[in-house]
Amino acid sequence: MADAASRAEQRVARVRDDAAGRYTLAQEFYRRATGPGHQYGTAELSFMRWSLARGVLAPETADPPGSPWWRSVNERLLRDKAEAHLLAAEATGTASARSVELWVDFIRAPEPGRWYRAHNASIVAGYLQHEDLAAAELQVERFMMNVALLRVLFTHTMLVQPRLALGRLSALGPLVADPRHRAVQMFLDLGRSFPPEYPVTAPVEDTILDEHALARMLDYGVIAPRLPALYEFSAVSLDQPRLPDLLDDGVPAYVWPHEDRPIWYVGNTGRHLRAIARATGVRLLWEPSPTASGRRGPHT
Repeated sequence: MADAASRAEQRVARVRDDAAGRYTLAQEFYRRATGPGHQYGTAELSFMRWSLARGVLAPETADPPGSPWWRSVNERLLRDKAEAHLLAAEATGTASARSVELWVDFIRAPEPGRWYRAHNASIVAGYLQHEDLAAAELQVERFMMNVALLRVLFTHTMLVQPRLALGRLSALGPLVADPRHRAVQMFLDLGRSFPPEYPVTAPVEDTILDEHALARMLDYGVIAPRLPALYEFSAVSLDQPRLPDLLDDGVPAYVWPHEDRPIWYVGNTGRHLRAIARATGVRLLWEPSPTASGRRGPHT
């Protein structure tokens, strides 16, 4: 009999060019692993529905084709879960990756913190594994990749280290970050923040400024000032020491050249951002100031 990793790969291969089949496989995992009484897949499945609607999970032979990067990161998540389910069911064999071990831990004792560790470990592993594919995407898509990453790391931190994530508002963290509740979709569902099509045709600056005001307040006023601490915490929690390298002096930098740093200051405007930062006990990390090009730039 083939090992669990090989069998998991075969399962995922069967739905590789079937976007709806990927979604069904994700649904089946939660039904089999945690039973109908648990709702741990709520946020993940919501994100997948957004991905399906955008077309990023469509086959590369489709018209228009899907995204090689989003497809590959999604496959990593599906494959890790499939392997973990086989290992937990058979109570034998060795996990092929640390992310698979964390999914086995979750299956054996479902708990919100364990779900985040397993899910985020698979996602981060997919990011690091497929940097070459990310580099081939448009700049606006790479911006969205970075936002997706910082949001999911922040949401995990809200649950298990709420003071680090929210400062004086820490009591709210475990209430809104529980992955079994729909409230968490406010943080993890990029459909509330970014265009629904793929590829995005608008310039990245326009996409940022069109983002919903509440989403920009979260990203720039709450999360941005804490990014170095969030990435350091996540690196330890997920056993991913490379994670802090995905920041450039506090600015998201997954497949993001240093010369493009000013784009991250475009949306960092408005008194409300400074107000929410102060309310959570920090100051804005990226203070805006005019630059020669007319963009917003870092104030030092």
